[in-house]
Amino acid sequence: MADCARKFLLATTVLGLVCLSWTISAFSEGPFIVAHKKATLTRLKPDLERLSISIDIYNEGSATAYDVSLYDDNWSQDIFEIVSGNTSMSWERLDAGAALSHSFELEAKKKAVFYGAPAAITFRIPTKAALQEAFSTPILPLDILADRPPEKKFDWKLMAKYGSLISVISIVVLFVYLIATPSKSNAAKASKKKR
Repeated sequence: MADCARKFLLATTVLGLVCLSWTISAFSEGPFIVAHKKATLTRLKPDLERLSISIDIYNEGSATAYDVSLYDDNWSQDIFEIVSGNTSMSWERLDAGAALSHSFELEAKKKAVFYGAPAAITFRIPTKAALQEAFSTPILPLDILADRPPEKKFDWKLMAKYGSLISVISIVVLFVYLIATPSKSNAAKASKKKR
């Protein structure tokens, strides 16, 4: 009984390794598209915020991807207005191990929390008739035109209250350090006396 279970486990392991090697060889024989989408909010005025979108596309496979197209049309026209660039872009090819980048800028029209969807990338492989599709990483929810507390500046009141105390403590610590640490000339004299 134990021998039968051992043979079954060995056969399952071998079958799993064969399937894994087929999967790896399938990915390594063609293009493998990975895309990363980044969003950066910049407050220009209290009622004006710009959103910079950058999408990086990488071909991690071993073959060239042809007719690469990027579509990122998930930006609601009620909330955003395109300031510069386009939300879609096309390239003739993306070689193995190469990368492409595309960016555009939007301006927020109204206050909202926006959940952005991943960008879609389509590409063609010469061995397959149908277009292949990949998606970028999604972005975190954006709190557009949110009320943010003002950034705290350096507090001069604390400096006026505790500055003299910090100065006295620093001087005492420096004095103790200088007294406790022997100078280089004293150490050199002591080593000559030992000889």
